Amino acid sequence: MTVHAKPSAQLLDVLSARLGEPHVITDPGQMAGYLVESRNLYRGTALAVVRPGSTGEVAFTVGECAKAGVAIVPQGGNTGLVGGGVPFGGLVLSLARLDRIREIDPVNATMTAEAGCILQNVRAAAGETNLLFPLWLPSEGSCRIGGNLATNAGGANVLRYGNTRDLVLGLEVVLADGRVWNGLKGLRKDNSGYDLRNLFVGSEGTLGVITAAVLKLLPVPRARATAFVGCASPHHALRVLDRLRASAGDALTGFEFMPRFALELVLRHVPGAARPLAGDPPSYALVEL
Repeated sequence: MTVHAKPSAQLLDVLSARLGEPHVITDPGQMAGYLVESRNLYRGTALAVVRPGSTGEVAFTVGECAKAGVAIVPQGGNTGLVGGGVPFGGLVLSLARLDRIREIDPVNATMTAEAGCILQNVRAAAGETNLLFPLWLPSEGSCRIGGNLATNAGGANVLRYGNTRDLVLGLEVVLADGRVWNGLKGLRKDNSGYDLRNLFVGSEGTLGVITAAVLKLLPVPRARATAFVGCASPHHALRVLDRLRASAGDALTGFEFMPRFALELVLRHVPGAARPLAGDPPSYALVEL
């Protein structure tokens, strides 16, 4: 009688042969950071963490998992706060090794970056050519472009520059059967057929795995001005926003509303923090022009 390995074990052997054993992680200690949400509110399980290093390896992994009937959870920087990247069985497909900036085109003002590129590195690379990639999140040092795209991240500059969907021109995506859709176009005026790009952006890995993107770059602002405004009520804050829109137009980059409670937390728990305004208004707005 011949004893066959379990399908999951066979799959891991096949993936190890293609990707290399160091990139198919099954050790519980090494897997731990991939299985938990950053606030430690959600904790999952997985057969393994797989770390492909190219689009071809992603396509191979997805194709083999499809044939074996094994689920995949794509994961970027794992900085989400709602548990969407936490696996419950199957494989974690980490895109962290796909971290190359393939091209910067300063004439067309675009950058082609792989999904594992850290947001901070993308912004820095754009700055070296005196251009700006305007998406900014507090987690910029650890979140990755693939995750920003998959979740259609907004960030702090959404008033002026829009969500991540508004900052991408083309995508490269591995589909659920392992085929690769190459839509890496840098055209701004493109009316050719179905808008598959916007279908994948915001789909959180449910329709395919984003492996690269053509990103829009913009001129660097010549100057910035920041204000912290005390507001008598949320309605008062909206009136301030309306006046700023009327007077500053698209120079209004950010407008963040916060209640008094948020400031009180900072004053209570951050050593040396000082109350920024006289008095004690019930709410505030942080404004950038």
